[in-house]
Amino acid sequence: MPKERVKCDLLIIGAGIIGISIGIAYLNANPGKKVISVDKENEIGKHATGRNSGVLHAGFYYSSESLKAKFCREGNIQLHKIAKKYGVPIREFGKVVVSRNIEEDSRLDLLFKRGLQNGVELELLDESLLKKYEPLARTTNRFLWSPTTAVSDPQKIIRALQTEFQSLGGRIDFDTKIKLVVTSGMVRTLNDTYEAEFIVNAAGGQADRISRQINVGLEYAMLPFMGVYRVTDRSELPLQRLVYPVPHPVNPFLGVHFTLTVDGLVKIGPTAIPLFGREQYSFREGWSLSDSIQAIKGSVALMRGESHNFGAILKSEWPKIVLKQLVRESTELVSGARDVKRWEKKPPGIRAQLVHLPSGKLEQDFVVKQYLNSVHVLNAVSPGWTSALPFGKWIVEEYLTRRASGVI
Repeated sequence: MPKERVKCDLLIIGAGIIGISIGIAYLNANPGKKVISVDKENEIGKHATGRNSGVLHAGFYYSSESLKAKFCREGNIQLHKIAKKYGVPIREFGKVVVSRNIEEDSRLDLLFKRGLQNGVELELLDESLLKKYEPLARTTNRFLWSPTTAVSDPQKIIRALQTEFQSLGGRIDFDTKIKLVVTSGMVRTLNDTYEAEFIVNAAGGQADRISRQINVGLEYAMLPFMGVYRVTDRSELPLQRLVYPVPHPVNPFLGVHFTLTVDGLVKIGPTAIPLFGREQYSFREGWSLSDSIQAIKGSVALMRGESHNFGAILKSEWPKIVLKQLVRESTELVSGARDVKRWEKKPPGIRAQLVHLPSGKLEQDFVVKQYLNSVHVLNAVSPGWTSALPFGKWIVEEYLTRRASGVI
């Protein structure tokens, strides 16, 4: 935390991949401007940015009208460029999406159609060809082949982006917490610790907490979901591709699947277990009264709403805490998983999922709110990591450049 007032053109709250991408886009568009990103942690990548799966998604899951569809495919391309520039490894594994029954097989058509609408390279193939792509997987009737789905190391990616941001003149202040206030028709930091023309709140799982300080986003509550993976060495289960099920038609989770890592591991998971704490990486720590209140509000809204069956989510997800159940579900995709002798735990991640309180709906697209000279990224869940660079550029163009030019 600076001891004296610091002036800047843009203050970004949060130094995760979304915040850093916004900073990069702003400095590319405005060379010489002063941009500061502040983060409450002592280093970059402590939470969702550094704990995600590392999958560069292709972009075929999402409705063509969504922001996710708008940015995922291009984000995949741009992350490849950053990785190449800074020597970060990317493995071009590709992905098969398999169906476990006739009903899931029928939903492959919608995914294929969305992929074509989103400009994604994608093939819908007969099950007889699956062995050519992934000999260990199984499907019913057909499967999707996504050649542009890839994998990288999220920690190395965010450090590359940090280097890019700082090379453009950006600055990161760690160990810094910010409180927002409104004075004289402007959003400012409390006591004007930072004096900025624009403020962007990209604090990830904490974003709605910060926005509520100035009464933005009061119609939402944050409900965290813990994602736990188990891993084994690839020699134990020699998969060639990522293997995913057909996603649930309503709930915003992709189901238990197989991913590969750049360092030779196979992962199964994740779970999607509702929690009370946004940073509750174990059941013994990370509790917060304010987080618990928000989680309860979100849970009640989900139960009252008609968009999701919260009881079914709980019934489906809680048993996966037990390794035996997680493996049992994964064998519906890859039967050889049952023969693996040792699955080890990976550090969990938390998906901070926004709930719209009036409707009880889990927000499944990116949610951005503007108020005066501030912009708040309230929901940037998967594929937020893949989409970050073009999403950040869009925020700069849509909310900062236009406002500076007097369009807004």
